[in-house]
Amino acid sequence: MKFGFAVLLFLLVAPSIHAQASVTITSEPNAIVWIDEIRRGTTDTSGKLTLTKVSAGRHSVRVRANGFKEASAALLPGRRALAVKLLPTTDPAELKFQEAEVAREKARDDPSLQNAAELYREAIKLRSAFPAAQVGLARVLMSLNEFKDAHAAIDAARRTRPTYAEASAVEGRIYREEAFDDDAIRSFRRSIREGAGVQPEAYVGMAKVWEDKGQFAEAIVEYKKALGQLSDSEPVIYQMLGAAYERVEKPKEAVTAYEKYLELAPNGSYAAAIRSILTQLKREAAGEQIIP
Repeated sequence: MKFGFAVLLFLLVAPSIHAQASVTITSEPNAIVWIDEIRRGTTDTSGKLTLTKVSAGRHSVRVRANGFKEASAALLPGRRALAVKLLPTTDPAELKFQEAEVAREKARDDPSLQNAAELYREAIKLRSAFPAAQVGLARVLMSLNEFKDAHAAIDAARRTRPTYAEASAVEGRIYREEAFDDDAIRSFRRSIREGAGVQPEAYVGMAKVWEDKGQFAEAIVEYKKALGQLSDSEPVIYQMLGAAYERVEKPKEAVTAYEKYLELAPNGSYAAAIRSILTQLKREAAGEQIIP
């Protein structure tokens, strides 16, 4: 066949468009790293974060560390290392926003959530056009069941940044908490469009809505889309996927999902419960395999 050997050679030596490789990001110690707006982890005390699964192609990297001005850089195809230099900041709005983000991540009860909300409001007073702070505030207000104010924060974020995938994903979550499933679906779909198809938070949100409706097969599809974009950075989604497979009576698939969770989070909050049911699920899976 004409060009047959050349085509075969190309297939043997050319990298797959789905190939993944490790990439090391270097910046300040304890800096948060996003790739294509997906949070991928935090640098260690030496300022390094090695990611083992980064797809081929060009990526946008964003880095934030307390006390520094946030910075973005391009990770070019073929690069296996990227240094992102952060400059110290004295911007009071930025510093207050960083304080609010830390408070929100540590919050475990209503008083600590209220404290985080107040810190976000202080940041917004210092910088009126601050969409990231508005979205952070909306997340806190949603956790406090203050849904009307949470929607107002999302609307304020959009006035400054009309196309904002994260804001739309959070809006979808607020609607779901209010049991407005159709509105939630519209917001999640908008988030996915705004993120050009890359928005795992919205895919997980869609999955939860389908579960609310009892449509677990549809939920499984959305969970798998999210996992395909998160590169194993959120083990809890494997637990959610395993539970959905149980609901559609697919024990073999449930076992695979649960075992992946245990691989990634052996001491996670769901680990003990999963281990307690795996033996029975494996028996069911073995029985499923021998059914003609």
